[in-house]
Amino acid sequence: MARLAQTAGLTDVQSEILATVRSFVDKEVIPHAQELEHADTYPADIVEGMKEMGLFGITIPEEYGGLGESLLTYALVVEEIARGWMSVSGVINTHFIVAHMIARHGTEAQKQHFLPRMATGEVRGSFSMSEPDLGSDVAAIKTRAKKTDDGYVIDGSKMWLTNGGSSNLIALLVKTDEGAEKPHQNLTTFLVEKPEGFGEVAPGLTIPGKIDKMGYKGVDTTEAVFDGYKIGADMVLGEAPGKGFAYMMDGVEVGRVNVAARACGIAIRAFELAVEYAQQRKTFGKAIAEHQAVAFKLAEMATKVEAAHLMMVNAARLKDSGERNDVEAGMAKLIASEYCAEVTQDSFRIHGGYGYSKEYEIERLMREAPFLLIGEGTSEIQKTIISRGLLREYKSRS
Repeated sequence: MARLAQTAGLTDVQSEILATVRSFVDKEVIPHAQELEHADTYPADIVEGMKEMGLFGITIPEEYGGLGESLLTYALVVEEIARGWMSVSGVINTHFIVAHMIARHGTEAQKQHFLPRMATGEVRGSFSMSEPDLGSDVAAIKTRAKKTDDGYVIDGSKMWLTNGGSSNLIALLVKTDEGAEKPHQNLTTFLVEKPEGFGEVAPGLTIPGKIDKMGYKGVDTTEAVFDGYKIGADMVLGEAPGKGFAYMMDGVEVGRVNVAARACGIAIRAFELAVEYAQQRKTFGKAIAEHQAVAFKLAEMATKVEAAHLMMVNAARLKDSGERNDVEAGMAKLIASEYCAEVTQDSFRIHGGYGYSKEYEIERLMREAPFLLIGEGTSEIQKTIISRGLLREYKSRS
């Protein structure tokens, strides 16, 4: 049993789930990840395996057909999956965020309509806030939904939809005319059902082809173009126009824990590869792990892995307790993503010239780790969130 990234206080059920997922990753993900990633092929067989294990419904309440597990359980599952191949964790990440938003904020009719099919993986969710000209300034969203006699008409373009083509449900944040003074109170989340695939998948909705990325391959990342797309008012999340920003931020908060978990998974794998290679590779008559320069690097890598894992677990447990965790989630995402990049690069250096070869797994991790510095908010955005939270808590009395 590896010493790193162990989590104290887990239930027997949690331990059993994690053992099952780890076995699945070792047998069904790691042996195929290189080939699928280099070919940019959607991992259909792996996704079917995750469906059979019930992972698409891991946090969905039991009354709607899910496993009813905690955010902590989910985050630890994601950590295990990302250790095998980050793209596979991406398949369920946005799905999980959308399921969380519906379970927490949806009407009963919306829960009954979506959650049982989301639990089985029949319905798979994607999550859409970004736009081609939009960075972190969500309040500047241009995609608009105009109210009509029988619902809404949506026009505009969205960007960076993970699972944009392979999903059949989009949680979509757009601007509506609510008459509020604050821009974020004029944002509404819609639940957009669509067929899987690319092109004009529904009247007024086009999903262009996959965006070609440096890493994070296999999973599809797309745009979504709305041109006169009609949708009913009953597909407004919670039937609450103007509250979409708050609902999305709740989703992003759990998403940041997820990104931290993915970063932990990649860092764990990078360390595993490094420590194994360092004991096999010999220079000057001994394994390079016996050279102090490499041994110290391994020590630093392991310490970073452990620190990131503990902060991720703390953020997840805080959210599960019902406490506000925006600062802790931001801290976990910040340190886990930064440490992931550092640990991966150190592993790459330990591999020497072989790390630059596509035959070695570390080459793939070197292309995947940078994505986590950006996803669910850059490190600079996390620092903004953290500092605002700290100033709120430590407000000067002078």
